[in-house]
Amino acid sequence: MLRIIIGNKAYSSWSLRGWLAVKQSGLPYEETVMPMFTPEWDNRKSGSDIAVSDGKVPTLWDGDTPVWDSLAIVDYLNDITGNTRFWPQDKAARALARSIAAEMHSSYVPLRVACPMNVRRIFPAQTPSDAVLANLERISTLWTQARDRFGASGSYLFGEFSAADIMFAPVVFRIWGYELPVSGAAKDYVDAMLAHPWMVEWVEDAKAETWVVDKYENGPDYS
Repeated sequence: MLRIIIGNKAYSSWSLRGWLAVKQSGLPYEETVMPMFTPEWDNRKSGSDIAVSDGKVPTLWDGDTPVWDSLAIVDYLNDITGNTRFWPQDKAARALARSIAAEMHSSYVPLRVACPMNVRRIFPAQTPSDAVLANLERISTLWTQARDRFGASGSYLFGEFSAADIMFAPVVFRIWGYELPVSGAAKDYVDAMLAHPWMVEWVEDAKAETWVVDKYENGPDYS
């Protein structure tokens, strides 16, 4: 059976991606939640289950095979499920989906830094920095392009829920939690993602957590 090791559901954006990927695989799994920045976290970081990933979450174990980094987990699960569950089958759609997923994986540092994910809080809207607005504009452009070209068959970026949606899921929570300005197709997409049963389940689990990490509770930093 698969085993996914994740951090706090309230805060860990990378863990969200790995967890959604396991859900998307349709395979049976067990999950272990490690409360970040606690003595337990420090002790487990040196344990055998995540030492191989240098203490990073998410870490996926398939028997005695470890996989870490959310995009690597997506690709591994795609391989073992027959290349049918994660990426669009159409070649042009798949090319765009892989490109925007990779861009998400490596980009948008201003948004990540200014607006840490916290799915238990809705912070009062503030005027974002120019750098964060530029990130949002780029993201909205990509979402609109995907929806316009390939999303007519469903509510998600490429119609059906896919790896591209998995990679952008934390951005959806950031837009929602910090009341960031998006409109049109991007706003419709945010609403669809927030209503997805797995996203709802993640938020419900996060609200049941008792751990609090102060640095994620202070609201945005647009300085």
